[in-house]
Amino acid sequence: MDSSRSKLLNRFHKFSTFPDVIPAIRKFLKNTITPWLDGTFGGSGFLYEGKWGGLVTKQGSTDSGADFGFGVYNDHHFHVGYFLYAIAVLAKIDPAWGRKYRAQAYSLMADVMNLGRHSDSIYPRLRCFDLWKLHSWASGVTESSGGRNQESTSEAVNTYYSAALMGLAYGDAPLVATGSTLAAVEIAAAQTWWHVREGDKMYAADFTAANRVVGVLWAVKRDGGLWFAPPEWRECRLGIQVLPVLPITEVLFSDVGFVRDLVKWASPALGREGVEEGWKGLAYAMEGIYDKESALEKIRRLKSYDDGNSLTNLLWWIHSRGEEREGGFGEGKLSWFGQYYG
Repeated sequence: MDSSRSKLLNRFHKFSTFPDVIPAIRKFLKNTITPWLDGTFGGSGFLYEGKWGGLVTKQGSTDSGADFGFGVYNDHHFHVGYFLYAIAVLAKIDPAWGRKYRAQAYSLMADVMNLGRHSDSIYPRLRCFDLWKLHSWASGVTESSGGRNQESTSEAVNTYYSAALMGLAYGDAPLVATGSTLAAVEIAAAQTWWHVREGDKMYAADFTAANRVVGVLWAVKRDGGLWFAPPEWRECRLGIQVLPVLPITEVLFSDVGFVRDLVKWASPALGREGVEEGWKGLAYAMEGIYDKESALEKIRRLKSYDDGNSLTNLLWWIHSRGEEREGGFGEGKLSWFGQYYG
């Protein structure tokens, strides 16, 4: 498994809203996902590991550094979330496929979202989600002086959101409720611990003045840098808290005033030599929340996109933005949680 492969599944979901291309999307998703679920994937496919009770990859089972440490349970919810999103889409547009692979789909979901207390359960309860801290941890079973940690809150949100979507596709109300609840709590935690607003008292005054997002939150500390980038690479720090861009993203970034400050904080880094186009696209997606025309102009100049993003996805995002008020929701056209209230 590599992140680009699992993120690629997410990239195609927006096309499924266009009837003329649904057959092509169905074929692509079936050809891509099915080998992972039926055991015919020729590369580093899934295996069950009994010591810790979970899915690992073939390469990860013998190399702790392979597949971003998936074999030692690093980033499990991140990677599984992309699969769940794709499964939800495919089960929705191809119910027969969904019924055939329901057991495998639910087993994949349970790797990170099992709630069972049965002694014979093959998965632990809520592998990544901390019911005391009320957010997920991405670190696996290896020790670290800083304790557990998590970098990308948006990918954590994607996992539980995708599980809820899978529940909708299968008509499973308890799964919808559980996924929705975990997504909502993860969002609240991200906005509390990872989003740094001017004047906040959560962190020391010097850190708050210099930052708008935390890079990595640890059990005993917070870092400005990322696992793959120094603190100065602000475009990466913004982007890792945004990707993948989905309908739920507008809930995660519902505070328009904060989004404006975040983009202003990160924008100077976009001019640094060597900045990848993919990170720019995620910054422009945020800009589109409060300035659609400016963001659209910049997006049209991009030459490439993040593995889980595309021009189609960015155009959908920009053109589905409503008129937002500072500090929260305005007259936005999309609200995934809208079906659960009012």
